[in-house]
Amino acid sequence: KDNIIEIIPFECPPLQNITCENGKKPVLVYDEHHCCPYYTCDCFCEGWGDSHYITFDGHFYSYQGNCTYILLEEIRPQYHLKIYIDRVYCDLVEHVSCPRSVIVSYNNLNITLMNLNHIGDADLEAVVDNVKLKLPYAHNGMRVISSGQDLLLSIPDLSVNISFGATGFGINLPFQHFGNNTQGHCGTCNNNKADDCMIPGGILVDDCAVMGDYWPASDVNSEICTPPPALPTVGGISKPTSKPCQAHSYCNLLKSKLFEACHSHLSPENFFLGCEYDSCHESNPALVCTSLQSYARACSQLGICIHWRNYTNLCNIECSADKVYNACGPAEPPSCDLPDHNTNTVTTEGCFCLEGTLLFNKESGVCVNKCGCLDASGMPRKFDEVFEYNCEECICDKARKSVICKPKKCSNVNPGICTEPEFVLVNVTNPSDPCCSKQVCNCNVSMCPPLDKKCGVGYVPVLKVPYGKCCPEIKCESKKVCVHNNTEHEPGTNIPVTDCQECSCTSDVDPETQLLKVKCGSVQCNEKCDSGYEYIKKNLDDCCGKCVQTHCTVNFNGVNHTLKEGETFPSTNQSCDRITCTKVNGHFITNKYTVQCPPFNISNCKPGTVQQSPDGCCPVCVDQIKGCQVQTVRDYIKHKDCQSEEKLNLTFCSG
Repeated sequence: KDNIIEIIPFECPPLQNITCENGKKPVLVYDEHHCCPYYTCDCFCEGWGDSHYITFDGHFYSYQGNCTYILLEEIRPQYHLKIYIDRVYCDLVEHVSCPRSVIVSYNNLNITLMNLNHIGDADLEAVVDNVKLKLPYAHNGMRVISSGQDLLLSIPDLSVNISFGATGFGINLPFQHFGNNTQGHCGTCNNNKADDCMIPGGILVDDCAVMGDYWPASDVNSEICTPPPALPTVGGISKPTSKPCQAHSYCNLLKSKLFEACHSHLSPENFFLGCEYDSCHESNPALVCTSLQSYARACSQLGICIHWRNYTNLCNIECSADKVYNACGPAEPPSCDLPDHNTNTVTTEGCFCLEGTLLFNKESGVCVNKCGCLDASGMPRKFDEVFEYNCEECICDKARKSVICKPKKCSNVNPGICTEPEFVLVNVTNPSDPCCSKQVCNCNVSMCPPLDKKCGVGYVPVLKVPYGKCCPEIKCESKKVCVHNNTEHEPGTNIPVTDCQECSCTSDVDPETQLLKVKCGSVQCNEKCDSGYEYIKKNLDDCCGKCVQTHCTVNFNGVNHTLKEGETFPSTNQSCDRITCTKVNGHFITNKYTVQCPPFNISNCKPGTVQQSPDGCCPVCVDQIKGCQVQTVRDYIKHKDCQSEEKLNLTFCSG
């Protein structure tokens, strides 16, 4: 009225405290006019371990999926932010899944935070269009850095922070921008757990583990997920509960005094349930560490730092010699390019530079005492430091803050001369200065003459290059054999040489021929002959004589007797058996016969004149014996197994 403007103070409603269902502290914000303050509950969604989730409003559930799913999308698109999760089966024994990557879509840019090794130590990288990013990276309103243990993606304009690492993921959204406008695996950000298990179409189910199947991603990746069941009616699907098993002893740390400082700010119950679940369904016992790490990270976001890893044997983190582990270090530690400027207040655990050192830059991960340059190998160099690298003379230029190199100059080398045949001049690396070359005489084998040398009996050809020479030569090396008449003989074998010599191959080496020596000796003649034989050497050229038969041999009562030709054995005997020695065709043979007595009539003898004949065989009258007379008897001639074909007249002396 009357063009009078009156300024009346706006009365804000009383500031009311609220309780956040997700256990976080309420956040003080201002209304759209930036006038009146009020409390809201920001949206925190977490996933870790064996597929455990805590929704924006603090609802805990576990879901096993093997596809790409929607973690978050806006019900009414306003900022066009979408976040996806790609899950794969990572335990073939227990058939459980792990997060392989988180995909953030914002402002016409898709950034994939990826873990290339979802079993064991993480191998993290950020990717755009299948190209690995060089971190830190900033583009289209998104920024990505690495803490070593996690990849951290932020959207500063929306105060959005997303982390992804070996243990899982975390999403922090301000209620101011996303309250009452989210859906997906992370639920609805409205501080009400009751409607978190919502599937497309606004339908609620009793179990969020059932809800997970209904949020497959269709606009990222090219994989085809198993289609979910038909849409149920409200509360129409529930998942049967399973009986929990004994939790790993490390799970009890969550409820112990170790985490006591955080208990009043954030309950460990959901993280304990996840740890208990992992104890039952995962063959890798170290997976229980993810629940402890996730709870410690949530406490760190509340400003409560828990140093818990030293209380376990499975969850330790190994740092390099130039770094130290910190449970709550700055997500963007100081570096030479940004020594004091750190606008990111997010903390994270990881390996940080020792006190008194700082990162050379975000990309290198190298800690230095003083800022300077990094050479091509990643080694820090001080300003104005002169060094040699890769055969170049380099300097760390302070003005450019980079390494400048130029080829190293080598001293002039006088050309050499090769005096030996088949040698040619070549350039080789100088051992005293590997960056420079020198000329040496090298052998050119292609100039060598052909080899056609043959070796004699007892020798083997061996290819050798004499010292100081270029071309190989064939050397005939002796075998370990003897050679006689162009024949090789092994050591210890007999060698036929002459009849009167015995020769063998020894192990002694002939210094002249290098072959084994042949050792010979005269043949030892055996001059001992059997009874009836005599050793006779008829021919002087013969090596040894022979045993020649000269007598007949008769064995009588175990004693050998020799008989000359024509001799009879025995000469006197009471029996009439006789053996005589006869020579037939040069052989001495014995003949056995019985003396045939002539007819005897005792009546023709005077009394007292009957006696035995001198051979003791026949009775005779003494007066009838008129002297020696030749008698004849017919009998076979026998010698060993031979016998005459008919009886022959054999003579003997009688009378």
